[in-house]
Amino acid sequence: MSNPQQLRYSKEHEWLSAAEDGVSTVGITEHAANALGDVVFVQLPEAGTTVSAGETCGELESTKSVSDLYSPVTGEVIEVNEDVVNDPSLVNSAPFEGGWLFKVRVTEEPADLLSADEYTAFSAG
Repeated sequence: MSNPQQLRYSKEHEWLSAAEDGVSTVGITEHAANALGDVVFVQLPEAGTTVSAGETCGELESTKSVSDLYSPVTGEVIEVNEDVVNDPSLVNSAPFEGGWLFKVRVTEEPADLLSADEYTAFSAG
């Protein structure tokens, strides 16, 4: 699977949808999901929590390791994907669809987010 062109990417391997009414969806990339291995537990920020770009906001635990989850933007979490909380394997099986992690009302977006092609080159190198 290639990285969807309509998304933007962080160097910490999260993806971000374009904002609709100021709200973007956040998930981890297929590259990150494959590197983690089978995800068995997710800890996500609670709705109402303020997250900051580049800061830790949760954890992903796999059969291999525990990895921090970073927010690609600053804003308020307005929704958490309960399907992923109940079935963490969605992060591996559908990282860009049903495996999304949370939705955030964006107040600040960093300038260093990557396009799909830039992220593909970054993650290959």
